[in-house]
Amino acid sequence: MEDDRPSTHTGSIRAIAALGDDLRRRLYEYARDERRPVSRDEAASAVGISRKLAAFHLDKLVDVGLLRFRFLQPAEARVGRPPKVYAPADAEFAVSIPARRPDLLADILAHAVLDDGDRTSARAAAVRVAHQRGVDATTAVKRPRGGRIGAERALRLAEELLVDYGFEPYRARAGCIRLRNCPFHPLARELPELVCRLNHAFLAGALDGLGADTVEAVLSPVAGECCVELLPTR
Repeated sequence: MEDDRPSTHTGSIRAIAALGDDLRRRLYEYARDERRPVSRDEAASAVGISRKLAAFHLDKLVDVGLLRFRFLQPAEARVGRPPKVYAPADAEFAVSIPARRPDLLADILAHAVLDDGDRTSARAAAVRVAHQRGVDATTAVKRPRGGRIGAERALRLAEELLVDYGFEPYRARAGCIRLRNCPFHPLARELPELVCRLNHAFLAGALDGLGADTVEAVLSPVAGECCVELLPTR
């Protein structure tokens, strides 16, 4: 079993905070330096601690996405239960406060340039890709089973999702979510028409991915905030 988690703003903060612990940082550095999966016994010996303590900290590093693990196959292991081995995860982590997501914007624009199957304009392609990335962002969200999602439940689901993407959602009033932060700033300041359209498409895609047809993303620029708000569908 391998465990690679996508990096979100909240996840990046947790991962980097974990390295503030000297012992965990040394275990992580050892796993990276070895360039091969390492066992609990090897990690414990390398940093001079017990196997039990090493196992605890290695699993914590897995929990925050810095390491991944697997069990050795029978052919690789000695007799008995196959041991766990650990290696650095493929995820990358970066933190900026407030959150910025140039990686997401770059992904949208790069795929828009490559996606010319229907010969639409680059701008239309970018909007389409942004919408799909919004849908994709909801794959890990737990949704209620069956039936239509009410507006308030939809707003709560969207709020939880957008926290991880650095939008800093808040309730401006009953039934309205505004976003204190634009993850695409400062490019949004330089190219507001394009970036705000992509932002709107991403958020609309997220609502579609949640199955939240009781809520809509509406362009409503406010100085110092994201240009989109979420409201019950009219």
